[in-house]
Amino acid sequence: MAAKKTAPPFVAADALVAAFAANHRISVYLIENLAEESWRAEPPNGKGRVIAAIAAHMHNVRRMWLKAAGAKTIPAELDRTTVTRKQAIAALNESCDALQEVLHHSLQTDGRITGFKPDAAGFVGYLIAHDAHHRGQISMLARQTGHPISQSAMFGMWEWGKR
Repeated sequence: MAAKKTAPPFVAADALVAAFAANHRISVYLIENLAEESWRAEPPNGKGRVIAAIAAHMHNVRRMWLKAAGAKTIPAELDRTTVTRKQAIAALNESCDALQEVLHHSLQTDGRITGFKPDAAGFVGYLIAHDAHHRGQISMLARQTGHPISQSAMFGMWEWGKR
């Protein structure tokens, strides 16, 4: 009689870090799929951030939380007026890695994040909500400036299992 295969146990701490990592990859995927012309296109009413500034803000907020949490690694701040797509992606990758270190440490100890309440699970929820909010802004701004994201890329942002 063959032994029945059993699935490894679900580990919530690993799943939280993986969910943040997937969220991050979706943000990078969106930035990679923008038309070049959309990166600095002015908003239709002349008010608000351009896409480049939104991407810089996403990284800089992560950086702010890394500082508050007392992280060992704090990536450089991005300048919203000069940041390139390549620089934004590299910086977002760095801030993601640093946040994953903070999360791993927190989830292996008491589940707390210095400067954030209530706990690491709430922190992951906050990080994902913040990035998702700005992905929505980027998508809408790309469309409003005449450079909509392709339908395949829009659907691709929902393929978390692939990303």
